[in-house]
Amino acid sequence: MRKVQTAAGWGMVGAAVMLSGCASMSGDGGFADDVAFMKQHTPIVLLEDGDAAVAVAPGYQGRVMTSTFDREAGPSFGWINRPVIEKGLLSDEEKKGKLEEHIYIFGGEERFWLGPEGGQYAIFFKPGTKFEFSDWATPPVIDTEAFEIVSQTKDTATFKHSAKLVNYSGTTFDIGIERTVKLLAKEDAARLLGVELGAGLRMVGYETDNRITNAGSNAWKPETGLLSIWILGMYNPSPETTVVIPFKKGGEKELGPKVNDTYFGKVSPEYLKVEEQKLFFRGDGTRRGKIGITPQRSKGIAGSYDAAGQVLNIVTYNVQDAPNGFVNSMWELQEHPYAGDVINSYNDGSPEPGVAPLGPFYELETSSPAAALQPGERMRHVQRTFHIQGLEDELDPLARRLLGATLDAIKTAL
Repeated sequence: MRKVQTAAGWGMVGAAVMLSGCASMSGDGGFADDVAFMKQHTPIVLLEDGDAAVAVAPGYQGRVMTSTFDREAGPSFGWINRPVIEKGLLSDEEKKGKLEEHIYIFGGEERFWLGPEGGQYAIFFKPGTKFEFSDWATPPVIDTEAFEIVSQTKDTATFKHSAKLVNYSGTTFDIGIERTVKLLAKEDAARLLGVELGAGLRMVGYETDNRITNAGSNAWKPETGLLSIWILGMYNPSPETTVVIPFKKGGEKELGPKVNDTYFGKVSPEYLKVEEQKLFFRGDGTRRGKIGITPQRSKGIAGSYDAAGQVLNIVTYNVQDAPNGFVNSMWELQEHPYAGDVINSYNDGSPEPGVAPLGPFYELETSSPAAALQPGERMRHVQRTFHIQGLEDELDPLARRLLGATLDAIKTAL
């Protein structure tokens, strides 16, 4: 199958299977500074539990912009694109010839999207257009439209929205969207991960419960195109950040390849190491590359380790049956439109010689199964994110248990 450029090449793949431990690179490096900046330009909902906090932007589709384990003096885990936020939304005339014609890269460590991006059932290309960047555009529902706040407590916020989309094949979707962001207490995080989180460990964890409903009168069918819930994020890179994805052992015939590493040409051995049941991928934001894991291989968990900040980052999602597969987002007419990956990771870098990277950042993402929904039926995709900071002696057992790798192995893999 011919490989073509996707939105990842323009800075928009990521979300959410593992997160960088470094602080925000666009401000003074702290959560409090990032929140103060964002509040100057867009409303921010702050969820709190003790010292831990999560900053959510209703105007950016209920996006988790950043989080921390210490809201007064702690690091900021989300990559924040201050110039774009500061500039705000442009008029149609102002957007001409600019990246904003295609997408607003606000940043943020966990956001709601919909797939597929490319292919005959794409929602990022209008019917009759070419699978080229000049014709690629992010639907406003996941780019510029604000989500309505339905309810809010100290540690939870629920948002809703509705939209109408037309895919590349001309199929219309009436969609109801609901998204709940919930800050998780430390004891809940320990229970959900099945580990002990000692008193010496500092942590922030949160869950997003994302749902789409077929709000129309016609069933969504594979032969006319299906949608998926796509959760993406942008994270701060560092030379000492390494992504780790454990996966199931087995043959390619039944489970598919261990990794798809050819999205932008094969990833070099300096940036990717693949073992029998796990892989290591650089999250340093210096060289563009993307990898993907099949749903047959996935264990529903991945992570990263920032050795400089001594932060272990873990993301899990609700593994569920996928009778209709996973949507394929390749920019081409596809032979297998429901053979997509469930987990991806993207490392930013220059898209071509002499061109600066968009961030830099690194991205991670997870997807729900393809949603073949009857009218009124709903698809749900839940993702949980955990940032855990502490001494390596305390973090190492967690890395072994959750990712199948010691911290030493992670730090020396690449």
